[in-house]
Amino acid sequence: MSQPAYLLPDAMKAMMALSKSAHVEGVPETLHELLHLRVSQINGCGVCLEMHARGALKSGQSPERVATVAGWRDTPYFTDAERAALALAEAVTRVADKADPVSDEVWDEAARHYDEKALAGLLISISAINVWNRLNAATRQVAGTLGV
Repeated sequence: MSQPAYLLPDAMKAMMALSKSAHVEGVPETLHELLHLRVSQINGCGVCLEMHARGALKSGQSPERVATVAGWRDTPYFTDAERAALALAEAVTRVADKADPVSDEVWDEAARHYDEKALAGLLISISAINVWNRLNAATRQVAGTLGV
């Protein structure tokens, strides 16, 4: 099947608007790309992995950061604020894995680095990439075939 958002123009407009709305003050573009890359790794979305690895490099991320985002806890390349956002992204992506998916510890650490508006932007960004991942995975989209 073709990518569903490509088949339904209103869905594509809504998804693009949702993604755009996440770009708020306090959340750098480079961080969105890192979050999208990490969430796409968890979800195994090849289309988004390719797109966001390229986007991360284009937005100024170093090859080391792009290559090690899956191991962000064990590398020296990420700031405390980025680590908090990555922990939040992992927790939100894995909501079905435990009874308390976004623990107070994860939330409090994110809130220590981001104000409420930035947290809203992070949550929208994380949620939007999860939707894209699920649409691509459900329809077995292949990296390099969507013109991205």
